[in-house]
Amino acid sequence: METGILATSSGAVDGVLGLGRQGLSVISQLSSQGIAPNSFAHCLADGSGILVLGQPMVPYIIFTPLVKSHGYYSTHLHSITINGKRLSIDPSVFAINNDKAGTIIDSGTTLAYLTEEAYTPFVDAITNSVSLYVQPSTSNGNPCYSITSSVSNIFPIVSLNFVGGASMHLRPQDYLSLQSSKSGTHEVWCMGFQRSPEKGITILGDIVLKDKFIVYDLDAQLIGWANYDCFSFLEVSFNSSSSSSSSSSGGRSLRIGSHQQIPVIVIASIVYLTMMFLDFQATGMSL
Repeated sequence: METGILATSSGAVDGVLGLGRQGLSVISQLSSQGIAPNSFAHCLADGSGILVLGQPMVPYIIFTPLVKSHGYYSTHLHSITINGKRLSIDPSVFAINNDKAGTIIDSGTTLAYLTEEAYTPFVDAITNSVSLYVQPSTSNGNPCYSITSSVSNIFPIVSLNFVGGASMHLRPQDYLSLQSSKSGTHEVWCMGFQRSPEKGITILGDIVLKDKFIVYDLDAQLIGWANYDCFSFLEVSFNSSSSSSSSSSGGRSLRIGSHQQIPVIVIASIVYLTMMFLDFQATGMSL
């Protein structure tokens, strides 16, 4: 039962699916009873999406370690590059300690947030790189850019570089938000990265995570990502762990179409739980 802001008329929800790292989460409960792997993944897209209980069998997933001492899905971001050039940001800005959670992967946050020490050089570098092709402005204090050409042809590629050599490459659409579009190609795009509300915390929200499979391998304590068309067909592995991102060695798999137009498609969960119920007649499961 929802209480507080979740039950208000402006914030009411039908329910909350707990996918955190604690023992009460749905993933932890299913895994502890041997019903589903201790992993899940999501692929967010405009108007639809995919949630996988298990491992999506997609190629080229890049993994980086999770921070084990935090309840968030935190990672070790250590630098940002724009068009291959590393920004002059002190790595200590992204450091993790008892007071700072580091960089949080959070599908419950719409935008992305950088600490002040990283935000200013980030925005300045992007603005300087497109100064000859855009008309800058602000909206509620947020940098915006008026363009008359394709955003992909003007703005640079941004790379978020994590521990272990893992990099997440962002298209302009992954760090800018379209605010208005007029006749022809005149568009206004605004920065999708904001100043972090808390010192020392970086948050990567939906604007960064969309059009990618984000994989949470809790047995291996890894988080990974791969660019993906969320409306294409998908094969799912029901192995308990995934050291390999592209193949399955035993266990069950399911190939499924994911182009139905509904807000969230829960694949593997209902099908897999049904199969397990028939196999083992599992009952009394607390969710």
